[in-house]
Amino acid sequence: MMVEYFFGLLATFVVLLLAYAIRILREYERGVVFILGRFQSVKGPGLVIIIPFIQTMEKVDLRTIVMDVPSQDVISRDNVSVKVNAVVYFRVMDPQKAIINVEHYYEAVSQLAQTTLRSVLGKHELDEMLAERDKLNQDIQGILDQSSDNWGIKVSNVEIKHVDIDESMIRAIARQAEAERSRRAKVIHAEGESQAAAKLTDAAEELSKNPNAMTLRYLQTLIDIAGEKNSTIVFPLPVDMIGSIMDQFKSKNS
Repeated sequence: MMVEYFFGLLATFVVLLLAYAIRILREYERGVVFILGRFQSVKGPGLVIIIPFIQTMEKVDLRTIVMDVPSQDVISRDNVSVKVNAVVYFRVMDPQKAIINVEHYYEAVSQLAQTTLRSVLGKHELDEMLAERDKLNQDIQGILDQSSDNWGIKVSNVEIKHVDIDESMIRAIARQAEAERSRRAKVIHAEGESQAAAKLTDAAEELSKNPNAMTLRYLQTLIDIAGEKNSTIVFPLPVDMIGSIMDQFKSKNS
């Protein structure tokens, strides 16, 4: 009875050792193997044998990780308080550095992304945050990629998802946008008046070259008015005649 019990314990121990020693890594996984606490090699994918009590292994996922950066309170350069969140895409390029050089690479990248997001956006005004997202994304991605290079991490992309503005600030921005549209409308109207005046000046110079041209213009105007089927009666009177009458009137009064 004792012999059977002993062999049963021995068989259980062997099964446990085999379960610990035999590791199967998927195509996207790598194993960082340590022997007596010292780094030995990076193994995988496939079947990996680990010597019990002598070797240990840490698995690392090589797939691209999508990390959501929590909403951050940011004060822009023009003193506007906004809440900004983003998403970071990164992957482990060097499993050895990701395990040895940093304790938890996911948490490290998350904290680095949050501080970098606040630091970069705090140097820009609100209008730049809203209009130049692509440039800000590239700036943040470059800083994260450079800072995490020693961890064996490659940051491939950063996207700012939302820029939430306070309700009072939204109303102020709406008033600013309305004033800007009004200013542009006035400028466009003034430019139209200037161009129209220039064209009229050119037309007057062209008509002054031939006295009969003004008479033809009068006749064309009468045709246009008659075509509208109204009872308006127009008597064209040359401007020069009016000018001579006014001069005679002034001379009599003097």
